This record gives sequence, C-alpha cells and structure tokens, in this order.
Amino acid sequence: MDKKISRLRRAIATRRKISELRVHRLSVHRSNSHIYASIISPEGDRVLLSASTLEPEVRSELANQKASGSNVAAATVVGKRVAEKAKAAGIETVAFDRSGFRYHGRVKALAEAAREAGLKF
Repeated sequence: MDKKISRLRRAIATRRKISELRVHRLSVHRSNSHIYASIISPEGDRVLLSASTLEPEVRSELANQKASGSNVAAATVVGKRVAEKAKAAGIETVAFDRSGFRYHGRVKALAEAAREAGLKF
C-alpha cells in the first residue's frame, strides 16, 4: 500500500462520522508546494467556499512576508482567510477534516489560525 492510499484510508472514518453529524466540513489538503482549505456543505455535494495559497491576495501577502506557499506562515494566512470567508457567509461552526494528514505542522497551523479568527470546531 502506498502513502496516498494509506492516507485516504485514514480519512474515511472521519468523513463518515462528519456525514452522520450533518455539519459543515472544513476540509484541508496539502501538497508539497501549496495548502488548500474548503468548506463543504452538510450534504457533501458542493463546496461553499475555499482558500488556498494559489489566490492572488494570499500570494501577495506571502510575498510581503518573504514566505512560500509550503510553510507554516502560508498555512496560517490560509486559515485566517477561510475563517473570514466563512464568517462572511454566516458559517460559525464546522467539523475539521484533516483528510488523513497528521495534525502537525501546516495542518495544525491552519486549524489554529481558523480558530483564532473565530471559527468554531
């Protein structure tokens, strides 16, 4: 079994539980170069909003900080941005879906930044 299949297998239990709870899901994906966060509807059928290090606003903010899209500083910016978008859309509470990634490093930084910005999970 390769790394990707193992990660997706770990993600299945979390996603099953979140679908039972019928709440909005904050899903995180990270690659070697970027980090992505999206809020998915309780039905799981559509993405309501998203933020990533590919957005022009985030890229300009990271350029000012001399940071790349693949570090903790970038994850913090994306976490704050997704929380601000969620609050503007009227979403206060979400379930955190780390997509099988360990709660460590960039994933942890994104989650903590979203909590500090006012998102509850």
